[in-house]
Parts: sequence; C-alpha cells; structure tokens
Amino acid sequence: MAELVLMRKAYGEALVQLGRDNPNVVVLSADVSNSDFSYMFQEAFPDRFFNVGIAEQCLVDVAVGLAYSGKIPFANTFAFLLATRALEMVRTHCCYGEANVKLMAAYGGVSDSFDGPTHHAITDIAIMRSLPNMTVVVPSDTVAVAKLLPQVADWQGPVYFRMNRNEVPMLFDHTYEPRIGKAADVRRGKDVTLIGTGLMLSRCLEAAEMLASEGIDARVMEIHTIKPLDADAVVRSARETGALVTAEEHNIIGGLGAAVTEVVSDAYPVPVKRVGIPDRFTETGPYAALLDRYGMAVMDVVRAARAAVAAKK
Repeated sequence: MAELVLMRKAYGEALVQLGRDNPNVVVLSADVSNSDFSYMFQEAFPDRFFNVGIAEQCLVDVAVGLAYSGKIPFANTFAFLLATRALEMVRTHCCYGEANVKLMAAYGGVSDSFDGPTHHAITDIAIMRSLPNMTVVVPSDTVAVAKLLPQVADWQGPVYFRMNRNEVPMLFDHTYEPRIGKAADVRRGKDVTLIGTGLMLSRCLEAAEMLASEGIDARVMEIHTIKPLDADAVVRSARETGALVTAEEHNIIGGLGAAVTEVVSDAYPVPVKRVGIPDRFTETGPYAALLDRYGMAVMDVVRAARAAVAAKK
C-alpha cells in the first residue's frame, strides 16, 4: 500500500522552495491561501505575496500585469473558478495576450468532495486545453508536484496546473524525472496500455495488478501533460499494445480521453476505452466514495481494459 501524502502541503513546501530558488516568482491568492497552503509562501516571502480577495477575475488580471512587468506570477484559487468565473480573463488576457501566468488550480476533480457539484471541477481540463497557447499539467503525486513546479516557472506562457485537495498515494521517489510534454511508462506490458493522469494513475497501477491475475499484461503510462500531449508516446503504445484505456478524474468528454482518441484516430486507430465521469454532475459525499460512484473505481479501469482487449479481436 503506497504512503498517502497531502498534496496541498507538498505544494506549499514546493512553492516556498521555488521562491528561494527564483526571486522573480510572486504568488497571488483569491483568499484561499489557508485552503491550498500557499500561505506558506506568504510567511516566507510576505513582500512577494498578494491576496486580491474573492475576486477571481481580478486575480488573473493582476497576475497578467505582474507577468508583463517581468515577474513570474503563480495565481491560486480553486480549479472550478479558474475554468468558469475567470475564464474570459484567462482566454483573452492570459492566452490571447500570451502572458506568462501560472494558474494554480486547487481542489481539482471531485477532491473538494463535500462542497458538492458547484465546487467540483469536472470540465476544467476540457475548457483549458481548448484555449490556444495554454499548457495543461496534472501531477499524479506529491513528488510530481515538487519536480514539475520549477519547470512550470521556466515554461514560457500560461500554464494550468491542476492539483488534488486530499491525501494521494506517493507513487514516485527521488529518481522520478518528469518533463513537461513527455509521457512516461511506469509499468511494462504488451496487451493493453492504461493511460492515467492525476490520482487515476494510482488506480491504473492497482488495476494492472488485478489484470495480471487474469492473464492480461497491462502497460501503465503516466500522462501529466494533457497539452501539449506526447503524441509520439501515445502512438507508440497503440502500436505495441493494440488497445488503450484512459483514466481521468474528469468528464470523459473533452479531457485526457478525448485528447488520446484524437491522436490515435489520425495516426494509428486502435480500440480506446475512456474511464472517467460519464457526462453528468456529481454530488456531495466522501471523496473515495464519489470516485467509485461516478465511474472512476479501480474495477472501472479493469472492465475497460477487458473490453479494450476484447475489441482487438
């Protein structure tokens, strides 16, 4: 059983370290610093922290101004608010304006479980990846947060960095070296490839173990960068395993599954099964229970893999 670590705390620690390493980094919050642990940066660098209040449009626009003045702003609020309330500013001022703003999206997916469907971010990846000039990154564990955050700072242009509210399994150690825009195989296999992002990578690994007991040899691939997608890695797995399953904490429309399907339909068509929320609103409840209820259980990945393998024949 993998150790569970709070992603919010890991983010706060990584943000402080980034502040030490890069004096151009500044942090903004829409009054959620206690929720997403960006308060840790405020304590370490009070002169480089700006709370704009509960005003997400202003959060983005102030960040754009700081970016145009040469700073590297990390703008923090909940994922659903960046993808809805602040969307016009994200589209026009960040993306069209090519502003070097980093959108730190807390409480992604259904991880803000008890605040219910108004606060669940289940369409944000689809919205953000549709915007020209936007890069979309979804770390799978706390090690990934720490390793990817400096790359986000160095990456030119707007980035949407989607994080989980809760404790997540620690999947990687210090040898893990992710690169924005590059997928990584985390388990070898020849019969089907399970492609996971965010928390769902851990469930893909569990599913692969269950499938092995049935004689299905499942490869597991991590895709932390939804855009730009590593199309070469996706096509390679399609060629080598002949079937794909995508798993995401998101609506099955428009997210990772859609991105993967778009690639293989053009380059190397194979069966693709999408695991995620089946195009419906979720509800209030315990986090793990919501994942299982809305199509993201380990057994959902297992069933999708069985169907993908069967579709090859």
